[in-house]
Amino acid sequence: METMTAIGMLEFNSIAAGIDASDQMAKTAQVDPIFYKTICPGKFLAGIYGDVAAVIASIEAGKASHPENVVDWFVIPNIHPDVIRALSGGGMLNQREALGVIETFSAAAIVEAADAAVKASDVQLLDVRTALGLGGKGYALIGGDVAAVEAAVQAGSAKAAEHGLLVGTVVIPSPHETVFEQIS
Repeated sequence: METMTAIGMLEFNSIAAGIDASDQMAKTAQVDPIFYKTICPGKFLAGIYGDVAAVIASIEAGKASHPENVVDWFVIPNIHPDVIRALSGGGMLNQREALGVIETFSAAAIVEAADAAVKASDVQLLDVRTALGLGGKGYALIGGDVAAVEAAVQAGSAKAAEHGLLVGTVVIPSPHETVFEQIS
């Protein structure tokens, strides 16, 4: 994946609307897809990247095509590269002194929360899960020393809470090794 200057995501409560909106998004501006996919429970998620102006134009076109079906959306300029790695399953934790979990009510909200978390503190992002098999929720797993993980979880949860989409958080000091083995 090339260097990204912005990422945008639209979450729809209709698969048909999401597919149509994805087409409109691709036709509106020069953006590349991260994914266009169905998610639980019967929703659709469109994720794109490109330069900031193109991502904004594309997201606006997608929102305008089916405004009644938009669940959540965002545009993040200068997204942290760890978020992209975690979204594609490439996150690794070297620092395992603490494990933080942020859980949100929407797939889009967890990406914003994860970005805020890794920008706020010196932590590692293990995973960002977006609603697949999660009943529409999302979660992020964050590792590092206890103080750094607490700061990251606080920043990420504050971002999700701004939109009323925070389910909950936890910071586990010295998590058991089998927890890491099973969740990664």
